[in-house]
Amino acid sequence: MDSAQPGIWAGLQEWAGLRVRSALRPHFGVLGANSSERCDWTHHLPTTPWLLQISHHIMEELEQGLLMQPWAWLQLAENSLLAKAYITKQGYTLLVSDLQQVWHEQVDTSVVSQRAKELNKRLTAPPAAFLCHLDNLLRPLLKNIAHPSEATFSCDRVAEALILRVRSELSGLPFYWNFHCILASPSLVSQHLIRPLMGMSLALQCHVKELSTLLRMKDLEIQDYQESGAMLSRGRLKTEPFEENAFLEQFMVEKLPEACRVGNGRPFVMHLQSLYVAVTKQEVQMGQKHQDTVSGDAHTSSSTSLQATDNQLPSQPEQPVSSAPALSVLEKEPLDTSGPMQRTQLSKVKRKKPRGLFS
Repeated sequence: MDSAQPGIWAGLQEWAGLRVRSALRPHFGVLGANSSERCDWTHHLPTTPWLLQISHHIMEELEQGLLMQPWAWLQLAENSLLAKAYITKQGYTLLVSDLQQVWHEQVDTSVVSQRAKELNKRLTAPPAAFLCHLDNLLRPLLKNIAHPSEATFSCDRVAEALILRVRSELSGLPFYWNFHCILASPSLVSQHLIRPLMGMSLALQCHVKELSTLLRMKDLEIQDYQESGAMLSRGRLKTEPFEENAFLEQFMVEKLPEACRVGNGRPFVMHLQSLYVAVTKQEVQMGQKHQDTVSGDAHTSSSTSLQATDNQLPSQPEQPVSSAPALSVLEKEPLDTSGPMQRTQLSKVKRKKPRGLFS
């Protein structure tokens, strides 16, 4: 049994190395397979919080990128759909709606690599190559440009999911892809539809008020000309003074039924996407400002609490190694508190001999 243990541990180490190389490939490139590189992969191994931070940043980038994309109208066989997508080298996110339900998919490079192997067994390429090809296929479709004849799109509904199928060619070989979209969460629907549409409604209302004010000013200008003796040379250009309430009543009766006809969503896509993108960009900017404010308040609160502690305990004896500088360094670069990195960091602090928190 004891003689078998080295072989078991070697096998476990080899398996762990393969798993880590696969996980780190998008961030550090392809790690080689020779013995020296098998020993060196541990030097590239980040801490778990660092990996989580990268993953969170990638997902956040995809979410913000999708929010600022306009909607496109798709006619796939008998299915009329609204869709928007955002693709990077790190993954993609897709949102589809038939005005009854909303479906969503968001994946990273690991899912792309696995699905590519399942659907395209004869093709071998890094995830970034597949993502670039998908972007080249979807972009003309979403921009309402005639896409290449070799690319075909179709969709199927399976239970509550929607599968968007793509068939094309890559490097002279058949290329297949399936977008597996599940029902979007209520918060996602609110983020991409409810809140932007409310913002657009408020913006259009403000626009109408500005135009009404401008018309009243034009009426006053015309009245001044008339009082000065000016007359129209063409009677057909004469207009009545603008009355906002009367105009709104007439609009509700005569224009509203035709104006609010949503249909299959195409009028919304054709005429309002510039306003939609402007509203969503404003939403993203406000969210970023709020995050910066919260971060600034947290930093200020932390600094204030440290100063208060320093003022409350002025008579404590000087400590050889202060905890305050060590904390500030660890906050900037999260490290494993049980590993050799922490001992190296503490030794650096000892050599600098900083004044302690309680000095």
